[in-house]
Amino acid sequence: MKKYLLALLACWPLMGHAETSFQSNEGFIADALGAVPKASVLWLDDVQKANIESILAHAYNKLRVRYWRDGAQTVWILDEIGKESPITVGIHIANQQIVKTKVLVYRESRGDEVRHDFFTNQFKSATLTPSLELDRSIDGITGATLSVRALTKLSRIALYLDAAVQKTP
Repeated sequence: MKKYLLALLACWPLMGHAETSFQSNEGFIADALGAVPKASVLWLDDVQKANIESILAHAYNKLRVRYWRDGAQTVWILDEIGKESPITVGIHIANQQIVKTKVLVYRESRGDEVRHDFFTNQFKSATLTPSLELDRSIDGITGATLSVRALTKLSRIALYLDAAVQKTP
Protein backbone atom coordinates (compact mmCIF):
# COMPACT_ATOMS: atom_id res chain seq x y z
CA MET A 1 0.00 0.00 0.00
CA LYS A 2 2.81 2.38 0.91
CA LYS A 3 4.58 1.71 -2.42
CA TYR A 4 1.34 2.31 -4.32
CA LEU A 5 0.81 5.62 -2.56
CA LEU A 6 4.41 6.73 -3.28
CA ALA A 7 4.04 5.79 -6.94
CA LEU A 8 0.79 7.75 -7.14
CA LEU A 9 2.39 10.81 -5.55
CA ALA A 10 5.35 10.59 -7.92
CA CYS A 11 2.97 10.68 -10.90
CA TRP A 12 0.78 13.45 -9.48
CA PRO A 13 2.53 16.32 -11.32
CA LEU A 14 2.03 14.51 -14.63
CA MET A 15 -1.71 14.04 -14.20
CA GLY A 16 -2.57 17.67 -14.94
CA HIS A 17 -0.74 17.75 -18.26
CA ALA A 18 -3.12 16.44 -20.87
CA GLU A 19 -2.06 16.31 -24.48
CA THR A 20 -4.77 17.45 -26.85
CA SER A 21 -4.30 17.17 -30.61
CA PHE A 22 -6.42 19.51 -32.69
CA GLN A 23 -5.05 18.65 -36.14
CA SER A 24 -2.29 16.48 -37.56
CA ASN A 25 0.80 18.06 -39.09
CA GLU A 26 -0.10 16.52 -42.46
CA GLY A 27 -3.66 17.81 -42.23
CA PHE A 28 -2.49 21.36 -41.57
CA ILE A 29 0.05 21.23 -44.41
CA ALA A 30 -2.54 19.85 -46.84
CA ASP A 31 -5.09 22.51 -45.82
CA ALA A 32 -2.50 25.24 -46.35
CA LEU A 33 -0.84 24.06 -49.56
CA GLY A 34 -3.53 21.85 -51.10
CA ALA A 35 -1.27 18.79 -50.85
CA VAL A 36 1.65 17.65 -48.74
CA PRO A 37 4.81 18.33 -50.74
CA LYS A 38 8.12 16.72 -49.88
CA ALA A 39 9.61 18.34 -46.78
CA SER A 40 12.60 20.64 -47.20
CA VAL A 41 15.28 21.33 -44.64
CA LEU A 42 16.87 24.64 -43.73
CA TRP A 43 20.31 24.18 -42.17
CA LEU A 44 20.83 27.00 -39.70
CA ASP A 45 23.98 29.04 -39.79
CA ASP A 46 25.41 30.74 -36.69
CA VAL A 47 23.64 34.05 -37.38
CA GLN A 48 20.26 32.39 -37.87
CA LYS A 49 20.70 30.34 -34.71
CA ALA A 50 21.66 33.46 -32.74
CA ASN A 51 18.62 35.35 -34.06
CA ILE A 52 16.30 32.48 -33.16
CA GLU A 53 17.81 32.33 -29.67
CA SER A 54 17.30 36.08 -29.36
CA ILE A 55 13.62 35.69 -30.25
CA LEU A 56 13.15 32.74 -27.89
CA ALA A 57 15.25 34.23 -25.07
CA HIS A 58 16.80 30.79 -24.51
CA ALA A 59 19.11 28.33 -26.25
CA TYR A 60 18.00 26.66 -29.47
CA ASN A 61 19.68 23.30 -29.90
CA LYS A 62 18.56 22.40 -33.40
CA LEU A 63 20.88 22.49 -36.39
CA ARG A 64 18.11 22.35 -38.98
CA VAL A 65 14.42 23.09 -39.36
CA ARG A 66 11.99 21.20 -41.57
CA TYR A 67 9.44 23.08 -43.65
CA TRP A 68 7.12 22.55 -46.59
CA ARG A 69 7.12 24.83 -49.62
CA ASP A 70 4.97 25.49 -52.64
CA GLY A 71 6.37 28.43 -54.58
CA ALA A 72 6.28 31.53 -52.36
CA GLN A 73 4.26 29.71 -49.67
CA THR A 74 5.80 27.88 -46.75
CA VAL A 75 4.46 25.91 -43.82
CA TRP A 76 6.36 25.59 -40.56
CA ILE A 77 5.56 23.16 -37.74
CA LEU A 78 7.34 24.48 -34.66
CA ASP A 79 7.35 23.78 -30.93
CA GLU A 80 7.88 26.08 -27.98
CA ILE A 81 7.43 25.56 -24.27
CA GLY A 82 4.43 27.37 -22.79
CA LYS A 83 4.81 27.09 -19.05
CA GLU A 84 6.13 23.55 -18.73
CA SER A 85 5.34 21.60 -21.92
CA PRO A 86 5.75 22.12 -25.65
CA ILE A 87 3.00 23.61 -27.76
CA THR A 88 3.09 22.47 -31.41
CA VAL A 89 1.99 25.17 -33.83
CA GLY A 90 1.49 25.21 -37.59
CA ILE A 91 2.18 28.49 -39.35
CA HIS A 92 1.35 29.07 -43.03
CA ILE A 93 3.14 31.97 -44.70
CA ALA A 94 2.63 33.44 -48.18
CA ASN A 95 4.27 36.54 -49.59
CA GLN A 96 6.17 37.05 -46.32
CA GLN A 97 3.05 37.39 -44.20
CA ILE A 98 1.16 34.95 -42.03
CA VAL A 99 -1.87 33.36 -43.65
CA LYS A 100 -2.84 31.08 -40.78
CA THR A 101 -1.61 30.11 -37.32
CA LYS A 102 -3.03 27.00 -35.68
CA VAL A 103 -2.27 25.16 -32.47
CA LEU A 104 -1.86 21.53 -33.54
CA VAL A 105 -1.03 19.95 -30.17
CA TYR A 106 -1.49 21.54 -26.75
CA ARG A 107 0.17 19.86 -23.78
CA GLU A 108 -0.28 22.34 -20.94
CA SER A 109 -2.88 22.01 -18.19
CA ARG A 110 -4.28 25.50 -18.79
CA GLY A 111 -4.14 28.35 -21.28
CA ASP A 112 -5.48 26.42 -24.26
CA GLU A 113 -7.61 29.41 -25.24
CA VAL A 114 -4.75 30.26 -27.63
CA ARG A 115 -6.07 27.52 -29.93
CA HIS A 116 -9.26 29.44 -30.75
CA ASP A 117 -9.72 31.53 -33.89
CA PHE A 118 -10.48 34.68 -31.87
CA PHE A 119 -6.86 34.56 -30.74
CA THR A 120 -5.00 33.09 -33.74
CA ASN A 121 -6.75 35.43 -36.19
CA GLN A 122 -4.65 38.25 -34.71
CA PHE A 123 -1.64 36.82 -36.54
CA LYS A 124 -3.26 36.97 -40.00
CA SER A 125 -1.31 39.21 -42.37
CA ALA A 126 1.38 39.86 -39.74
CA THR A 127 4.84 40.56 -41.08
CA LEU A 128 8.27 40.83 -39.51
CA THR A 129 9.98 44.16 -38.89
CA PRO A 130 13.72 44.63 -39.46
CA SER A 131 14.18 44.28 -35.68
CA LEU A 132 12.56 40.78 -35.85
CA GLU A 133 9.35 41.87 -34.13
CA LEU A 134 5.82 41.41 -35.42
CA ASP A 135 4.41 44.48 -37.13
CA ARG A 136 1.49 44.49 -34.69
CA SER A 137 0.79 43.85 -31.05
CA ILE A 138 -0.97 40.64 -30.05
CA ASP A 139 -3.62 40.91 -27.35
CA GLY A 140 -3.01 38.54 -24.46
CA ILE A 141 -5.40 36.20 -22.70
CA THR A 142 -5.68 36.23 -18.92
CA GLY A 143 -4.36 32.94 -17.59
CA ALA A 144 -2.59 32.08 -20.85
CA THR A 145 0.25 34.60 -20.84
CA LEU A 146 3.02 32.06 -21.41
CA SER A 147 1.10 30.33 -24.19
CA VAL A 148 0.47 33.69 -25.87
CA ARG A 149 4.20 34.45 -25.68
CA ALA A 150 5.04 31.02 -27.13
CA LEU A 151 2.76 31.52 -30.17
CA THR A 152 4.06 35.04 -30.71
CA LYS A 153 7.69 33.85 -30.63
CA LEU A 154 6.95 30.98 -33.01
CA SER A 155 5.23 33.37 -35.43
CA ARG A 156 8.28 35.61 -35.43
CA ILE A 157 10.58 32.63 -36.01
CA ALA A 158 8.45 31.29 -38.87
CA LEU A 159 8.47 34.68 -40.61
CA TYR A 160 12.23 34.96 -40.07
CA LEU A 161 12.89 31.48 -41.47
CA ASP A 162 10.50 32.06 -44.38
CA ALA A 163 12.50 35.14 -45.36
CA ALA A 164 15.67 33.01 -45.32
CA VAL A 165 14.25 30.32 -47.60
CA GLN A 166 12.64 32.80 -50.00
CA LYS A 167 16.14 34.06 -50.79
CA THR A 168 16.99 30.61 -52.19
CA PRO A 169 15.36 29.20 -55.32
